[in-house]
Amino acid sequence: MEINERIICKITGIQSYGVFVEHGAYSGLVHISELSDHYVASIEDLFSIGDEIEALVLKIDDKNKRLKLSYKQAHPMHPRIQKMVKIKKGFHPLAQALPHWVEKALKK
Repeated sequence: MEINERIICKITGIQSYGVFVEHGAYSGLVHISELSDHYVASIEDLFSIGDEIEALVLKIDDKNKRLKLSYKQAHPMHPRIQKMVKIKKGFHPLAQALPHWVEKALKK
């Protein structure tokens, strides 16, 4: 196994900050920032424990048998498709919706 190699991993755990995986004798983490270029509201909506995923190796710790991996780099979205798909990022859409929500709540 080498850095920048694509490997198949099995998901063993899901936390709010990322996905834990196993690959042979190694355990690894795909941090939430390495799952997608877009906002991920719920990792459980994307993956389940037991799923096999392809990930790109970013870092190898042979001593502790640990891996740092990237799912998004193993599955890049074509820029043309990215322009066509309107995905809302972060908290900006919430800030835009807040005045409407406040007005609606005051009317109730």
